[in-house]
Amino acid sequence: MGVIANRRSVMTLFSDPVDPYSHRVRLVLAEKGITFEVVDVEPGNLPEDLIDLNPYQSVPTLVDRELVLYDSRVIMEYLDERFPHPPLMPVDPVSRAKMLLAMYRIETDWYSLVSDLQGGDTKTRNKAAKMLRDSIAAADEVFAFKPWFLSDEFSLADCLIGPLLWRLPAWGVELPAQAKGVRAYMERLFGRESFQASLTEAEREMVE
Repeated sequence: MGVIANRRSVMTLFSDPVDPYSHRVRLVLAEKGITFEVVDVEPGNLPEDLIDLNPYQSVPTLVDRELVLYDSRVIMEYLDERFPHPPLMPVDPVSRAKMLLAMYRIETDWYSLVSDLQGGDTKTRNKAAKMLRDSIAAADEVFAFKPWFLSDEFSLADCLIGPLLWRLPAWGVELPAQAKGVRAYMERLFGRESFQASLTEAEREMVE
């Protein structure tokens, strides 16, 4: 494992161009202005390097010299600590714990629907789309509360939630007109330079 990792002098991200989990890592990298190489991975056609490096053969996978990381949340937190500017998590333990809990809820309540939205039959997809729409709309006040998700500063929670919100049109999720807080948040987020830089060509096509 170390031999393969050593061959890469620049940080390398194995990433699926349409995968929301890969997208959120790309967003952190863009926000931090980190130089990295990306290896696009298509499901069912994995590069040999990835098979050797990651026992789960999953994306995203990050290679930083001898270090190999998989699981998007682990990678995101590593990048935030490895490149501390700009910080994407609160410093004090209470605020940090609250942010991590919010991220856990996003993961559990919303990302748990992704597999049905992407791979289910029509009935399953429609059910998941309705659940996601209703749940996001119900959180409208949370989105309107601060400029960013529960924060005055852009954070890892925004990097987590952005790729999911970007894909709503592709998943057939149309937010109700009264969800003004979410809509304003999406406009701020999608207009951010780092968010635009994080998008692959295939992801840009999702909203055209």
